[in-house]
Amino acid sequence: MKKINKFLIFAVLFLAFISCNNKKTEVSDLDKLRNSTNIKSYPVVQMDSMQAINSITKQKVQELLDLSTLYLSGNRNTEIDTVIYSQMESYFHKPDSTTFKKLFHELDSLKVKSVKVNNLNVYKEFYKKDTLDYAKFNLEYFDSKNKSLGTFEKNAQYILLSTPMIKKEFKFYFLDFYSTPLKKDSTSVGVTK
Repeated sequence: MKKINKFLIFAVLFLAFISCNNKKTEVSDLDKLRNSTNIKSYPVVQMDSMQAINSITKQKVQELLDLSTLYLSGNRNTEIDTVIYSQMESYFHKPDSTTFKKLFHELDSLKVKSVKVNNLNVYKEFYKKDTLDYAKFNLEYFDSKNKSLGTFEKNAQYILLSTPMIKKEFKFYFLDFYSTPLKKDSTSVGVTK
């Protein structure tokens, strides 16, 4: 029995000794970076055109609203306010004096300090021979204490214009922000008196 106990103790000590000497060789972070490629490190995410348009539109809506709240929180007459305003105008195809009227009025009247875009979906409407692109989204407004002021459903009309310099590249512009989609005729087909 003593020989078995000595043998077990010896075996355990031998395995412990071997496991301590068998150190794993880890690759350093520098070697990982040196030998990595974008293909291995960052998988390519495939999106169809509607997903891409949805994603871009949501980003543009959020950026425009962030710039709007930033502009409204300032004096509206400083150089930085002028830069912010011109940046906002660059989101529109043909901005004019009424471009921001509805947007500023709503944000000012509710004293909005920040906005979060939720549930954005793009869709098309057909009017005569034209196809009009719209985005329907929910906005959650927050006040200066980050308290929710409510959720509001809004629409925006946008356009994608191809760039002549690079094939398959488009520029995104809003045509109308906080727009109301076209109303269908209320007269139904059938007998009228």
